[in-house]
Amino acid sequence: MSASSYQQAYLQASENPETFWAAEAAKLQWHTPPTRILASGADGQQQWFPDGRLNTAWLALDAHVQAGRGEQTAIIYDSPVTGTKSSITYADLTRRVAQCAGMLRDMGVARGDRVIIYMPMIPETVIAMLACARLGAVHCVVFGGFAAPELAVRIDDAQADVVLTASCGIEVDRIIAYKPLVDAAIAQARHPVRRCVVLQRPQCRAELYADRDVDWQQSLANAEPADAVAVQATDPLYILYTSGTTGKPKGVVRDHGGHAVAMRYSMATVYDVGVGDVFWAASDVGWVVGHSYIVYGPLLAGCTTVIYEGKPIRTPDAGAFWRVCSEYGVKALFAAPTAFRAIRKEDPEAKLASQYDLSKLERLYLAGERLDPPTWAWLQEHFDRPVIDHWWQTETGWAIAANPAGYSLQEPKMGSATWPMPGYLLSILDDEGAPVAAGVQGNIAIRLPLPPGCLTGIWGNPERFRAGYLTTFPGFYVSGDAGYIDQDGYVFVMGRTDDIINVAGHRLSTGEMEEVLGAHPAVAECAVIGVPDELKGELPLGMVVLKNDVAVDPQQLASELAALVRKEIGALACFQQSLIVQRLPKTRSGKILRRILRQIASGEVFTVPSTIDDPACLDELRAQLELRRAG
Repeated sequence: MSASSYQQAYLQASENPETFWAAEAAKLQWHTPPTRILASGADGQQQWFPDGRLNTAWLALDAHVQAGRGEQTAIIYDSPVTGTKSSITYADLTRRVAQCAGMLRDMGVARGDRVIIYMPMIPETVIAMLACARLGAVHCVVFGGFAAPELAVRIDDAQADVVLTASCGIEVDRIIAYKPLVDAAIAQARHPVRRCVVLQRPQCRAELYADRDVDWQQSLANAEPADAVAVQATDPLYILYTSGTTGKPKGVVRDHGGHAVAMRYSMATVYDVGVGDVFWAASDVGWVVGHSYIVYGPLLAGCTTVIYEGKPIRTPDAGAFWRVCSEYGVKALFAAPTAFRAIRKEDPEAKLASQYDLSKLERLYLAGERLDPPTWAWLQEHFDRPVIDHWWQTETGWAIAANPAGYSLQEPKMGSATWPMPGYLLSILDDEGAPVAAGVQGNIAIRLPLPPGCLTGIWGNPERFRAGYLTTFPGFYVSGDAGYIDQDGYVFVMGRTDDIINVAGHRLSTGEMEEVLGAHPAVAECAVIGVPDELKGELPLGMVVLKNDVAVDPQQLASELAALVRKEIGALACFQQSLIVQRLPKTRSGKILRRILRQIASGEVFTVPSTIDDPACLDELRAQLELRRAG
């Protein structure tokens, strides 16, 4: 397809979204095809295909088997940390998912029930997700790096009766025992967990408690396969928690119907992959990238997807990504800029990549954080293939803006995610909600209705959904990002407008970290900001004000605060740096001026706001932060 095809699609999706998405929905096999395409729910949120019935797991598995593609490889599992490689066909994956669904059914899991999945990057994790979908149950995948308190919060919020876990995860050169973390989370949770199903891995065996815990393999062996349950298109498929500025995570809800339509559409148009192609999203199923483009997107499109239990470096070296691409004939590789920064740091001349045949690798996709110019230039120089930056969010589930390979690749502009995808009507608004001119920075907002595949709400909290996304600018979804659209229609995303920081592609709440730091007995008040980091994009920096008459050793305090954050949030927060300050800059109403702190810490020029209560404190902070930057 051509650029004109994109323009036609964007125009139709903008002017007549029901006609456009009805045509895309017709490409799926529905149990009951929808006759209504778009409706409004009781809370005012749009619902796509409300009278349609289908099952996402059936579309991702059984439909391919029925089409005669049962012997095609569905999953490639590559685990350098265990030295394991295997592949699973669509026919075998369908059988294994049906049996896992039967195991869950035997435990009383049914349509609408919530199941927590706390597992590493192994095939059983994907099987568990699809098994939940097969029953119409709602899965909630929690990244294995999260600490027990974080897991407990999610158990309570989702009111999950069943937890699926593994005995351990493996991080390069160390084993992380999952079961003690799960046990602690279940003990802390207010909502009782009836069953904890444990997959025993040979690297670390877990202790099972007779009244609650069951062995995965034993339970599976006794289960009968379960058929796919046809559900309403508007039924929830999964809950995925994302950080919120209040410190309490938000449970983003995705539905079956709109999600399936969007995944299939995006695989064809954003990534230009389809039946038989090998697609690799080098992420984790604990994040939205893993949900959309390790599991559901590739399988709905009939691709072969790669599950990689390893890192871009040290498993065993910085050639790991290129080895996987070469060995399996990957057509499109999707990873965060952090991964490529780590590879570039270890192998600046890309000598390791030259050892592998990358002839089948057509495009590199990057998302999850800002693509910095040095990383983009390095990839372009050494790999001579399109490097595509695209922008999306946990809430949207697929690209808001991209260079659409399935239509026609456009000339890239550094720093831009290129064009809005059909269905996303982007506007740049000032703080009063008025549109701004081309090239002028403002709030990025999307005119309603959102396209299929976007969040349908916040689990158990419709008011938080409305207040957080829909009320700031009536008629628009507010993205929380700032940026501009240039004269050529290219979208430039400049950064967050709230206090979420992005550490190696992981969105983390500074409010959560501040809550942890504030619990230390020496700390009176604190602020956490993100500061630029060459490797990880951003790293958290804590600034703490001590209680009166408290004397501490700064290095000892920094160590204690880092340990607290690691315990309460997890190692992925990468919290190591803290600074003792005399005062924090605040407005006269008492709000800490975090944007000013970020600007000072980054060495940026800033304007002292008129609302500040004590301008002199900025000079003290600038001196301290300049000393910190100097080393």
